[in-house]
Amino acid sequence: DAEEYQPPIWKSYLYQLQQEAPRPKRIICPREVENRPKYYGREFHGIISREQADEILAGVEGAYILRESQRQPGCYTLALRFGNQTLNYRLFYDGKHFVGEKRFESIHDLVTDGLITLYIETKASEYISKMTTNPIYEHIGYATLLREKVSRRLSRTKNESRKASVTSEENTPVEKITSLVRRAALTQNDNHFNYEKAHNFKVHTFRGPHWCEYCANFMWGLIAQGVRCSDCGLNVHKQCSKYVPNDCQPDLKRIKRVYCCDLTTLVKAHNTQRPMVVDSCIREIEARGLKSEGLYRVSGFTEHIEDVKMAFDRDGEKADISANIYPDINIITGALKLYFRDLPIPVITYDTYSKFIEAAKISNPDERLEAIHEVLMLLPAAHYETLRYLMIHLKKVTLHEKENFMNAENLGIVFGPTLMRPPEDSTLATLNDMRYQKLIVQILIENEDVLF
Repeated sequence: DAEEYQPPIWKSYLYQLQQEAPRPKRIICPREVENRPKYYGREFHGIISREQADEILAGVEGAYILRESQRQPGCYTLALRFGNQTLNYRLFYDGKHFVGEKRFESIHDLVTDGLITLYIETKASEYISKMTTNPIYEHIGYATLLREKVSRRLSRTKNESRKASVTSEENTPVEKITSLVRRAALTQNDNHFNYEKAHNFKVHTFRGPHWCEYCANFMWGLIAQGVRCSDCGLNVHKQCSKYVPNDCQPDLKRIKRVYCCDLTTLVKAHNTQRPMVVDSCIREIEARGLKSEGLYRVSGFTEHIEDVKMAFDRDGEKADISANIYPDINIITGALKLYFRDLPIPVITYDTYSKFIEAAKISNPDERLEAIHEVLMLLPAAHYETLRYLMIHLKKVTLHEKENFMNAENLGIVFGPTLMRPPEDSTLATLNDMRYQKLIVQILIENEDVLF
């Protein structure tokens, strides 16, 4: 059973080294120093030379002082004793203290973190360089065992919601084990739409000891010890993050909204083929709006469109957008267009934008169609599926052109800049490309049965 699953033995070598690292020893200046910066304490020794700093720190591992540079008055240096030598670092302050990327509330924390890093990288440089060579993440026995156990558990609870059994915070054994385990369970059992998605790693400060879920080694240091995926919660070393496969399984608890959320992240979090806001809006429009004059061209009231947006952000697929609440179908079309405009990466992605524009410039219709088809194949799977579904819908809209006065060209004018934007925020580029944006969408609508 899943609760019997034992996570791998975390490798403790680097943790032991962190425990052995020298502790900071502040050397206080015996005299009161004039013009001492208010954000430094009595470890500040004023303007002294490197040689004087070396004498003050001699023989005391982990000892440190702060000094003002003789050569550049107004510039400050951290002098630190490590490995029987004095190391000098240019010191900065912008509300926090730093000598590199990491920023600290106090000099003591900065020195503590620095000594840990120096000690571990000195003692274990070869070990660190080989950390990623045998990762637990890709260990076949580990992954297979996990999937078999979770699969058996899920088969016994098939009458319950599969998604709830994996994502519920209470009374579920899957939550008791690592996010690595949760992802593998989802990959095998819960995610029917297996779109590839890269992890959204951000530098993270872990409270208490933490181990990397890729290589199983300790994540050393006081702050910013590694990175965490803000979509699924995977915790890894920064260097290990380069080797993690694009298999992120977003956790609904981490996805705070529907609009302005990355498209692939949203569909994987909700375990749907397409963003549910697209399905819901199109279903409503096809049920009661296909014959509405100026469909997609006529705007609904902005405040009502914002209400729909908030409803989806708040209630997800349970958002009520029926005629009882929003009788004007233009509010629903406006909400759908707003969803596409708000995407951080457009449906037609920045990576493929220029290729689509170049394809649109081809004069021979057959060659142009073939070129567009080739570029469509470059879209991420979730983007491709969303675009395909939308084009099928817009084709239905054109079948009612006599009532709604919306043909493929008119819809191209509306949806061109909604579905595709140039990577650079250039007004000139946008204006120059508008006719090609329109043409691309027009061709996609007219040839959706051939292209998709």
